[in-house]
Amino acid sequence: MLPTGQRLREYDIAAVEREIEVAPGVFYPAWTYNGQVPGPTIRVTEGDRIRIRFTNQGTHPHTLHFHGIHGARQDGIPGVMEAAPGQTVTYEFDAKPFGCHLYHCHSVPFKRHLHKGLYGAFIVDPDPQRHPDQVDVARSRLLGSSENQRWQELLMVMNAFDTNFDEENEVYAVNSISHAYMKQPIRIERDRPVRVYLINVTEFDPINSFHLHANFFNYYDHGTTLTPTSRTVDTVMLCQGQRGIIECSFADFEPGLYMFHAHQAEFAELGWMSAFEVVA
Repeated sequence: MLPTGQRLREYDIAAVEREIEVAPGVFYPAWTYNGQVPGPTIRVTEGDRIRIRFTNQGTHPHTLHFHGIHGARQDGIPGVMEAAPGQTVTYEFDAKPFGCHLYHCHSVPFKRHLHKGLYGAFIVDPDPQRHPDQVDVARSRLLGSSENQRWQELLMVMNAFDTNFDEENEVYAVNSISHAYMKQPIRIERDRPVRVYLINVTEFDPINSFHLHANFFNYYDHGTTLTPTSRTVDTVMLCQGQRGIIECSFADFEPGLYMFHAHQAEFAELGWMSAFEVVA
């Protein structure tokens, strides 16, 4: 806690160059945050103070640019909080607005730094005390609350990889590994609701999409509202950098496999194909 009573959240993040396996036997020379793609998820509560020590262990300049509200001096763009190789810089700002957001490198050339893997999820839970008219809904999104524990929460970052560097993607995925959730479907308990934090960071394609089979969901664009922006839909389209929250239920559904995937056939065939395994 800070002397003002504000909660302080501190993180250490490093830019690291390493190969990652994006499909069986297919390795990609990634630029990563803390050695992984997507980078570590930063999840805080609305109003928290965030302090991030960012170290550049790579061979190119890098930044942390957050999709959120902050001052110009914390924006993480070329020449502003940009870390040279071997340098450490510290970002500090308040977490707002609540929602499903992201962070990524904004150094130039921008498309290369993003496509190489420098991105991650930035989730800001609503503070129920700030939303007295919707306190129960706000508490259901607040990590650690009893209302939140009944939800099955998932993070899905839609991404792709240009493995031969011709500015066309050869591998598509959610969370970087092609067909991962078809080979090992995500287990879902039928009687507990599902919440998906969905983010699109796909380069070289204007949109990506999420389609759920045999069910419909409510969608919260950017996650910045406590009431759905779209009700009872089964497909959403997102441009790069767009994100949102999906909420659905399989209560009273028969157990079994329920597919979800991009509704661009090429993306699905090249790796962005997944399934939920609903169990009683």
